[in-house]
Amino acid sequence: QVMLVESGGGSVQAGGSLRLSCAASGYISTRDCMGWFRQAPGKEREEVATIDSDDSTTYADVVKGRFTISKDHDKNTLYLEMNSLKPEDSGMYYCAALCLPYGPDTAHLIRGYVDWGQGTQVTVSS
Repeated sequence: QVMLVESGGGSVQAGGSLRLSCAASGYISTRDCMGWFRQAPGKEREEVATIDSDDSTTYADVVKGRFTISKDHDKNTLYLEMNSLKPEDSGMYYCAALCLPYGPDTAHLIRGYVDWGQGTQVTVSS
């Protein structure tokens, strides 16, 4: 069974830190491209950070310098270290795996990723 299970969310005050984890199982490997996304109520799901099969990373401008994405291949787990949290970082954080190029056969995928977790809630209070 293919699964992505996020954990580590919670409520923190502004300036605090959280570390999100995403445990992968089934055919999903952390050696594939993976990413973290978030969605606030009434807003679209936005990309937070991605890490490719060669471990190259990308970050949304609003989290650069504060968030760090990483993988542990032995544990088959994806992480997101979040520091200096702001109220605008609040939302449901989702882990995603196995990204595919956009095309007619992949247009239906959410943000181009095949597999998604159920999400973990992050709430940052001011």
